[in-house]
Amino acid sequence: MCVSRCLRCVGISLLPLAVVCILANILLLFPGLQVRFLLEGHVTREATWATGLWGSGFVVLLGARAFLLSSNTRGCCAFRTAMLCQLVYSCVCLVVAGFCCLVSITGLVQGPLCRYDTNSGPVWGVPLKPAADNHAGYLYNSTLWSGVCLEPSGVVLWNVVLFIVLGGASGLQTILCAANIFNSLLGFLLGRGFCHNKVSPA
Repeated sequence: MCVSRCLRCVGISLLPLAVVCILANILLLFPGLQVRFLLEGHVTREATWATGLWGSGFVVLLGARAFLLSSNTRGCCAFRTAMLCQLVYSCVCLVVAGFCCLVSITGLVQGPLCRYDTNSGPVWGVPLKPAADNHAGYLYNSTLWSGVCLEPSGVVLWNVVLFIVLGGASGLQTILCAANIFNSLLGFLLGRGFCHNKVSPA
C-alpha cells in the first residue's frame, strides 16, 4: 500500500506543477501581454522552445494521470506490470522536467531579448547576457532591469519572475519524478504490500 499511496501523492503533486509550468511558459511568449512581439519574432529564445508547454506541461500531465490510475491497480502480476510502466513514465517525466529546468535557468541567466540603445541606434538583441567583464550579471544589479531594455516594457522583470517560477516548478517535478523512480522500482521488485507490518498475534 505504501507504493500506491506514494504514486497517488506524486500524481496529485505533479498536476498543479504542470499547470503552473504551462501558464508560465504561455506568459513568457507574450511579454507585457502583447501578441505582436511573438508575431514579430521578438521573444526570448528559451521561451520559444516552449519546454514548459510540451515538457513540464503536457508530458508531465500524462505521467501524473498514469500515476493516479496505477495507484488503483489490483493483483500481483498486474501491479508489477503497472510498476514497470510507471518506471518508464517516471524516467521520461524526469528527463523532460529536468530539461525544462535547465532551459529556464539558461533563459534567466542570459536575460531577455529586447530592443535597446546602441551607438548606431536601437537594435533587438540580448544586452544583459553575461560577458567576460561583467561577472556578477544583471540579476545582481536591479538598476539594469528598467534602464536597458526599451521594448517590451518591463520585459526584464517579466522574464525574471516567470523563468524563476518555471524553473522552480520544473525542478520540483524533477525531484518528485526521481523519487517515483525509486518508488516504482520498489513496487516492481517487492510487490504491492511490501511495507505492511507483518506482526503475528501473540
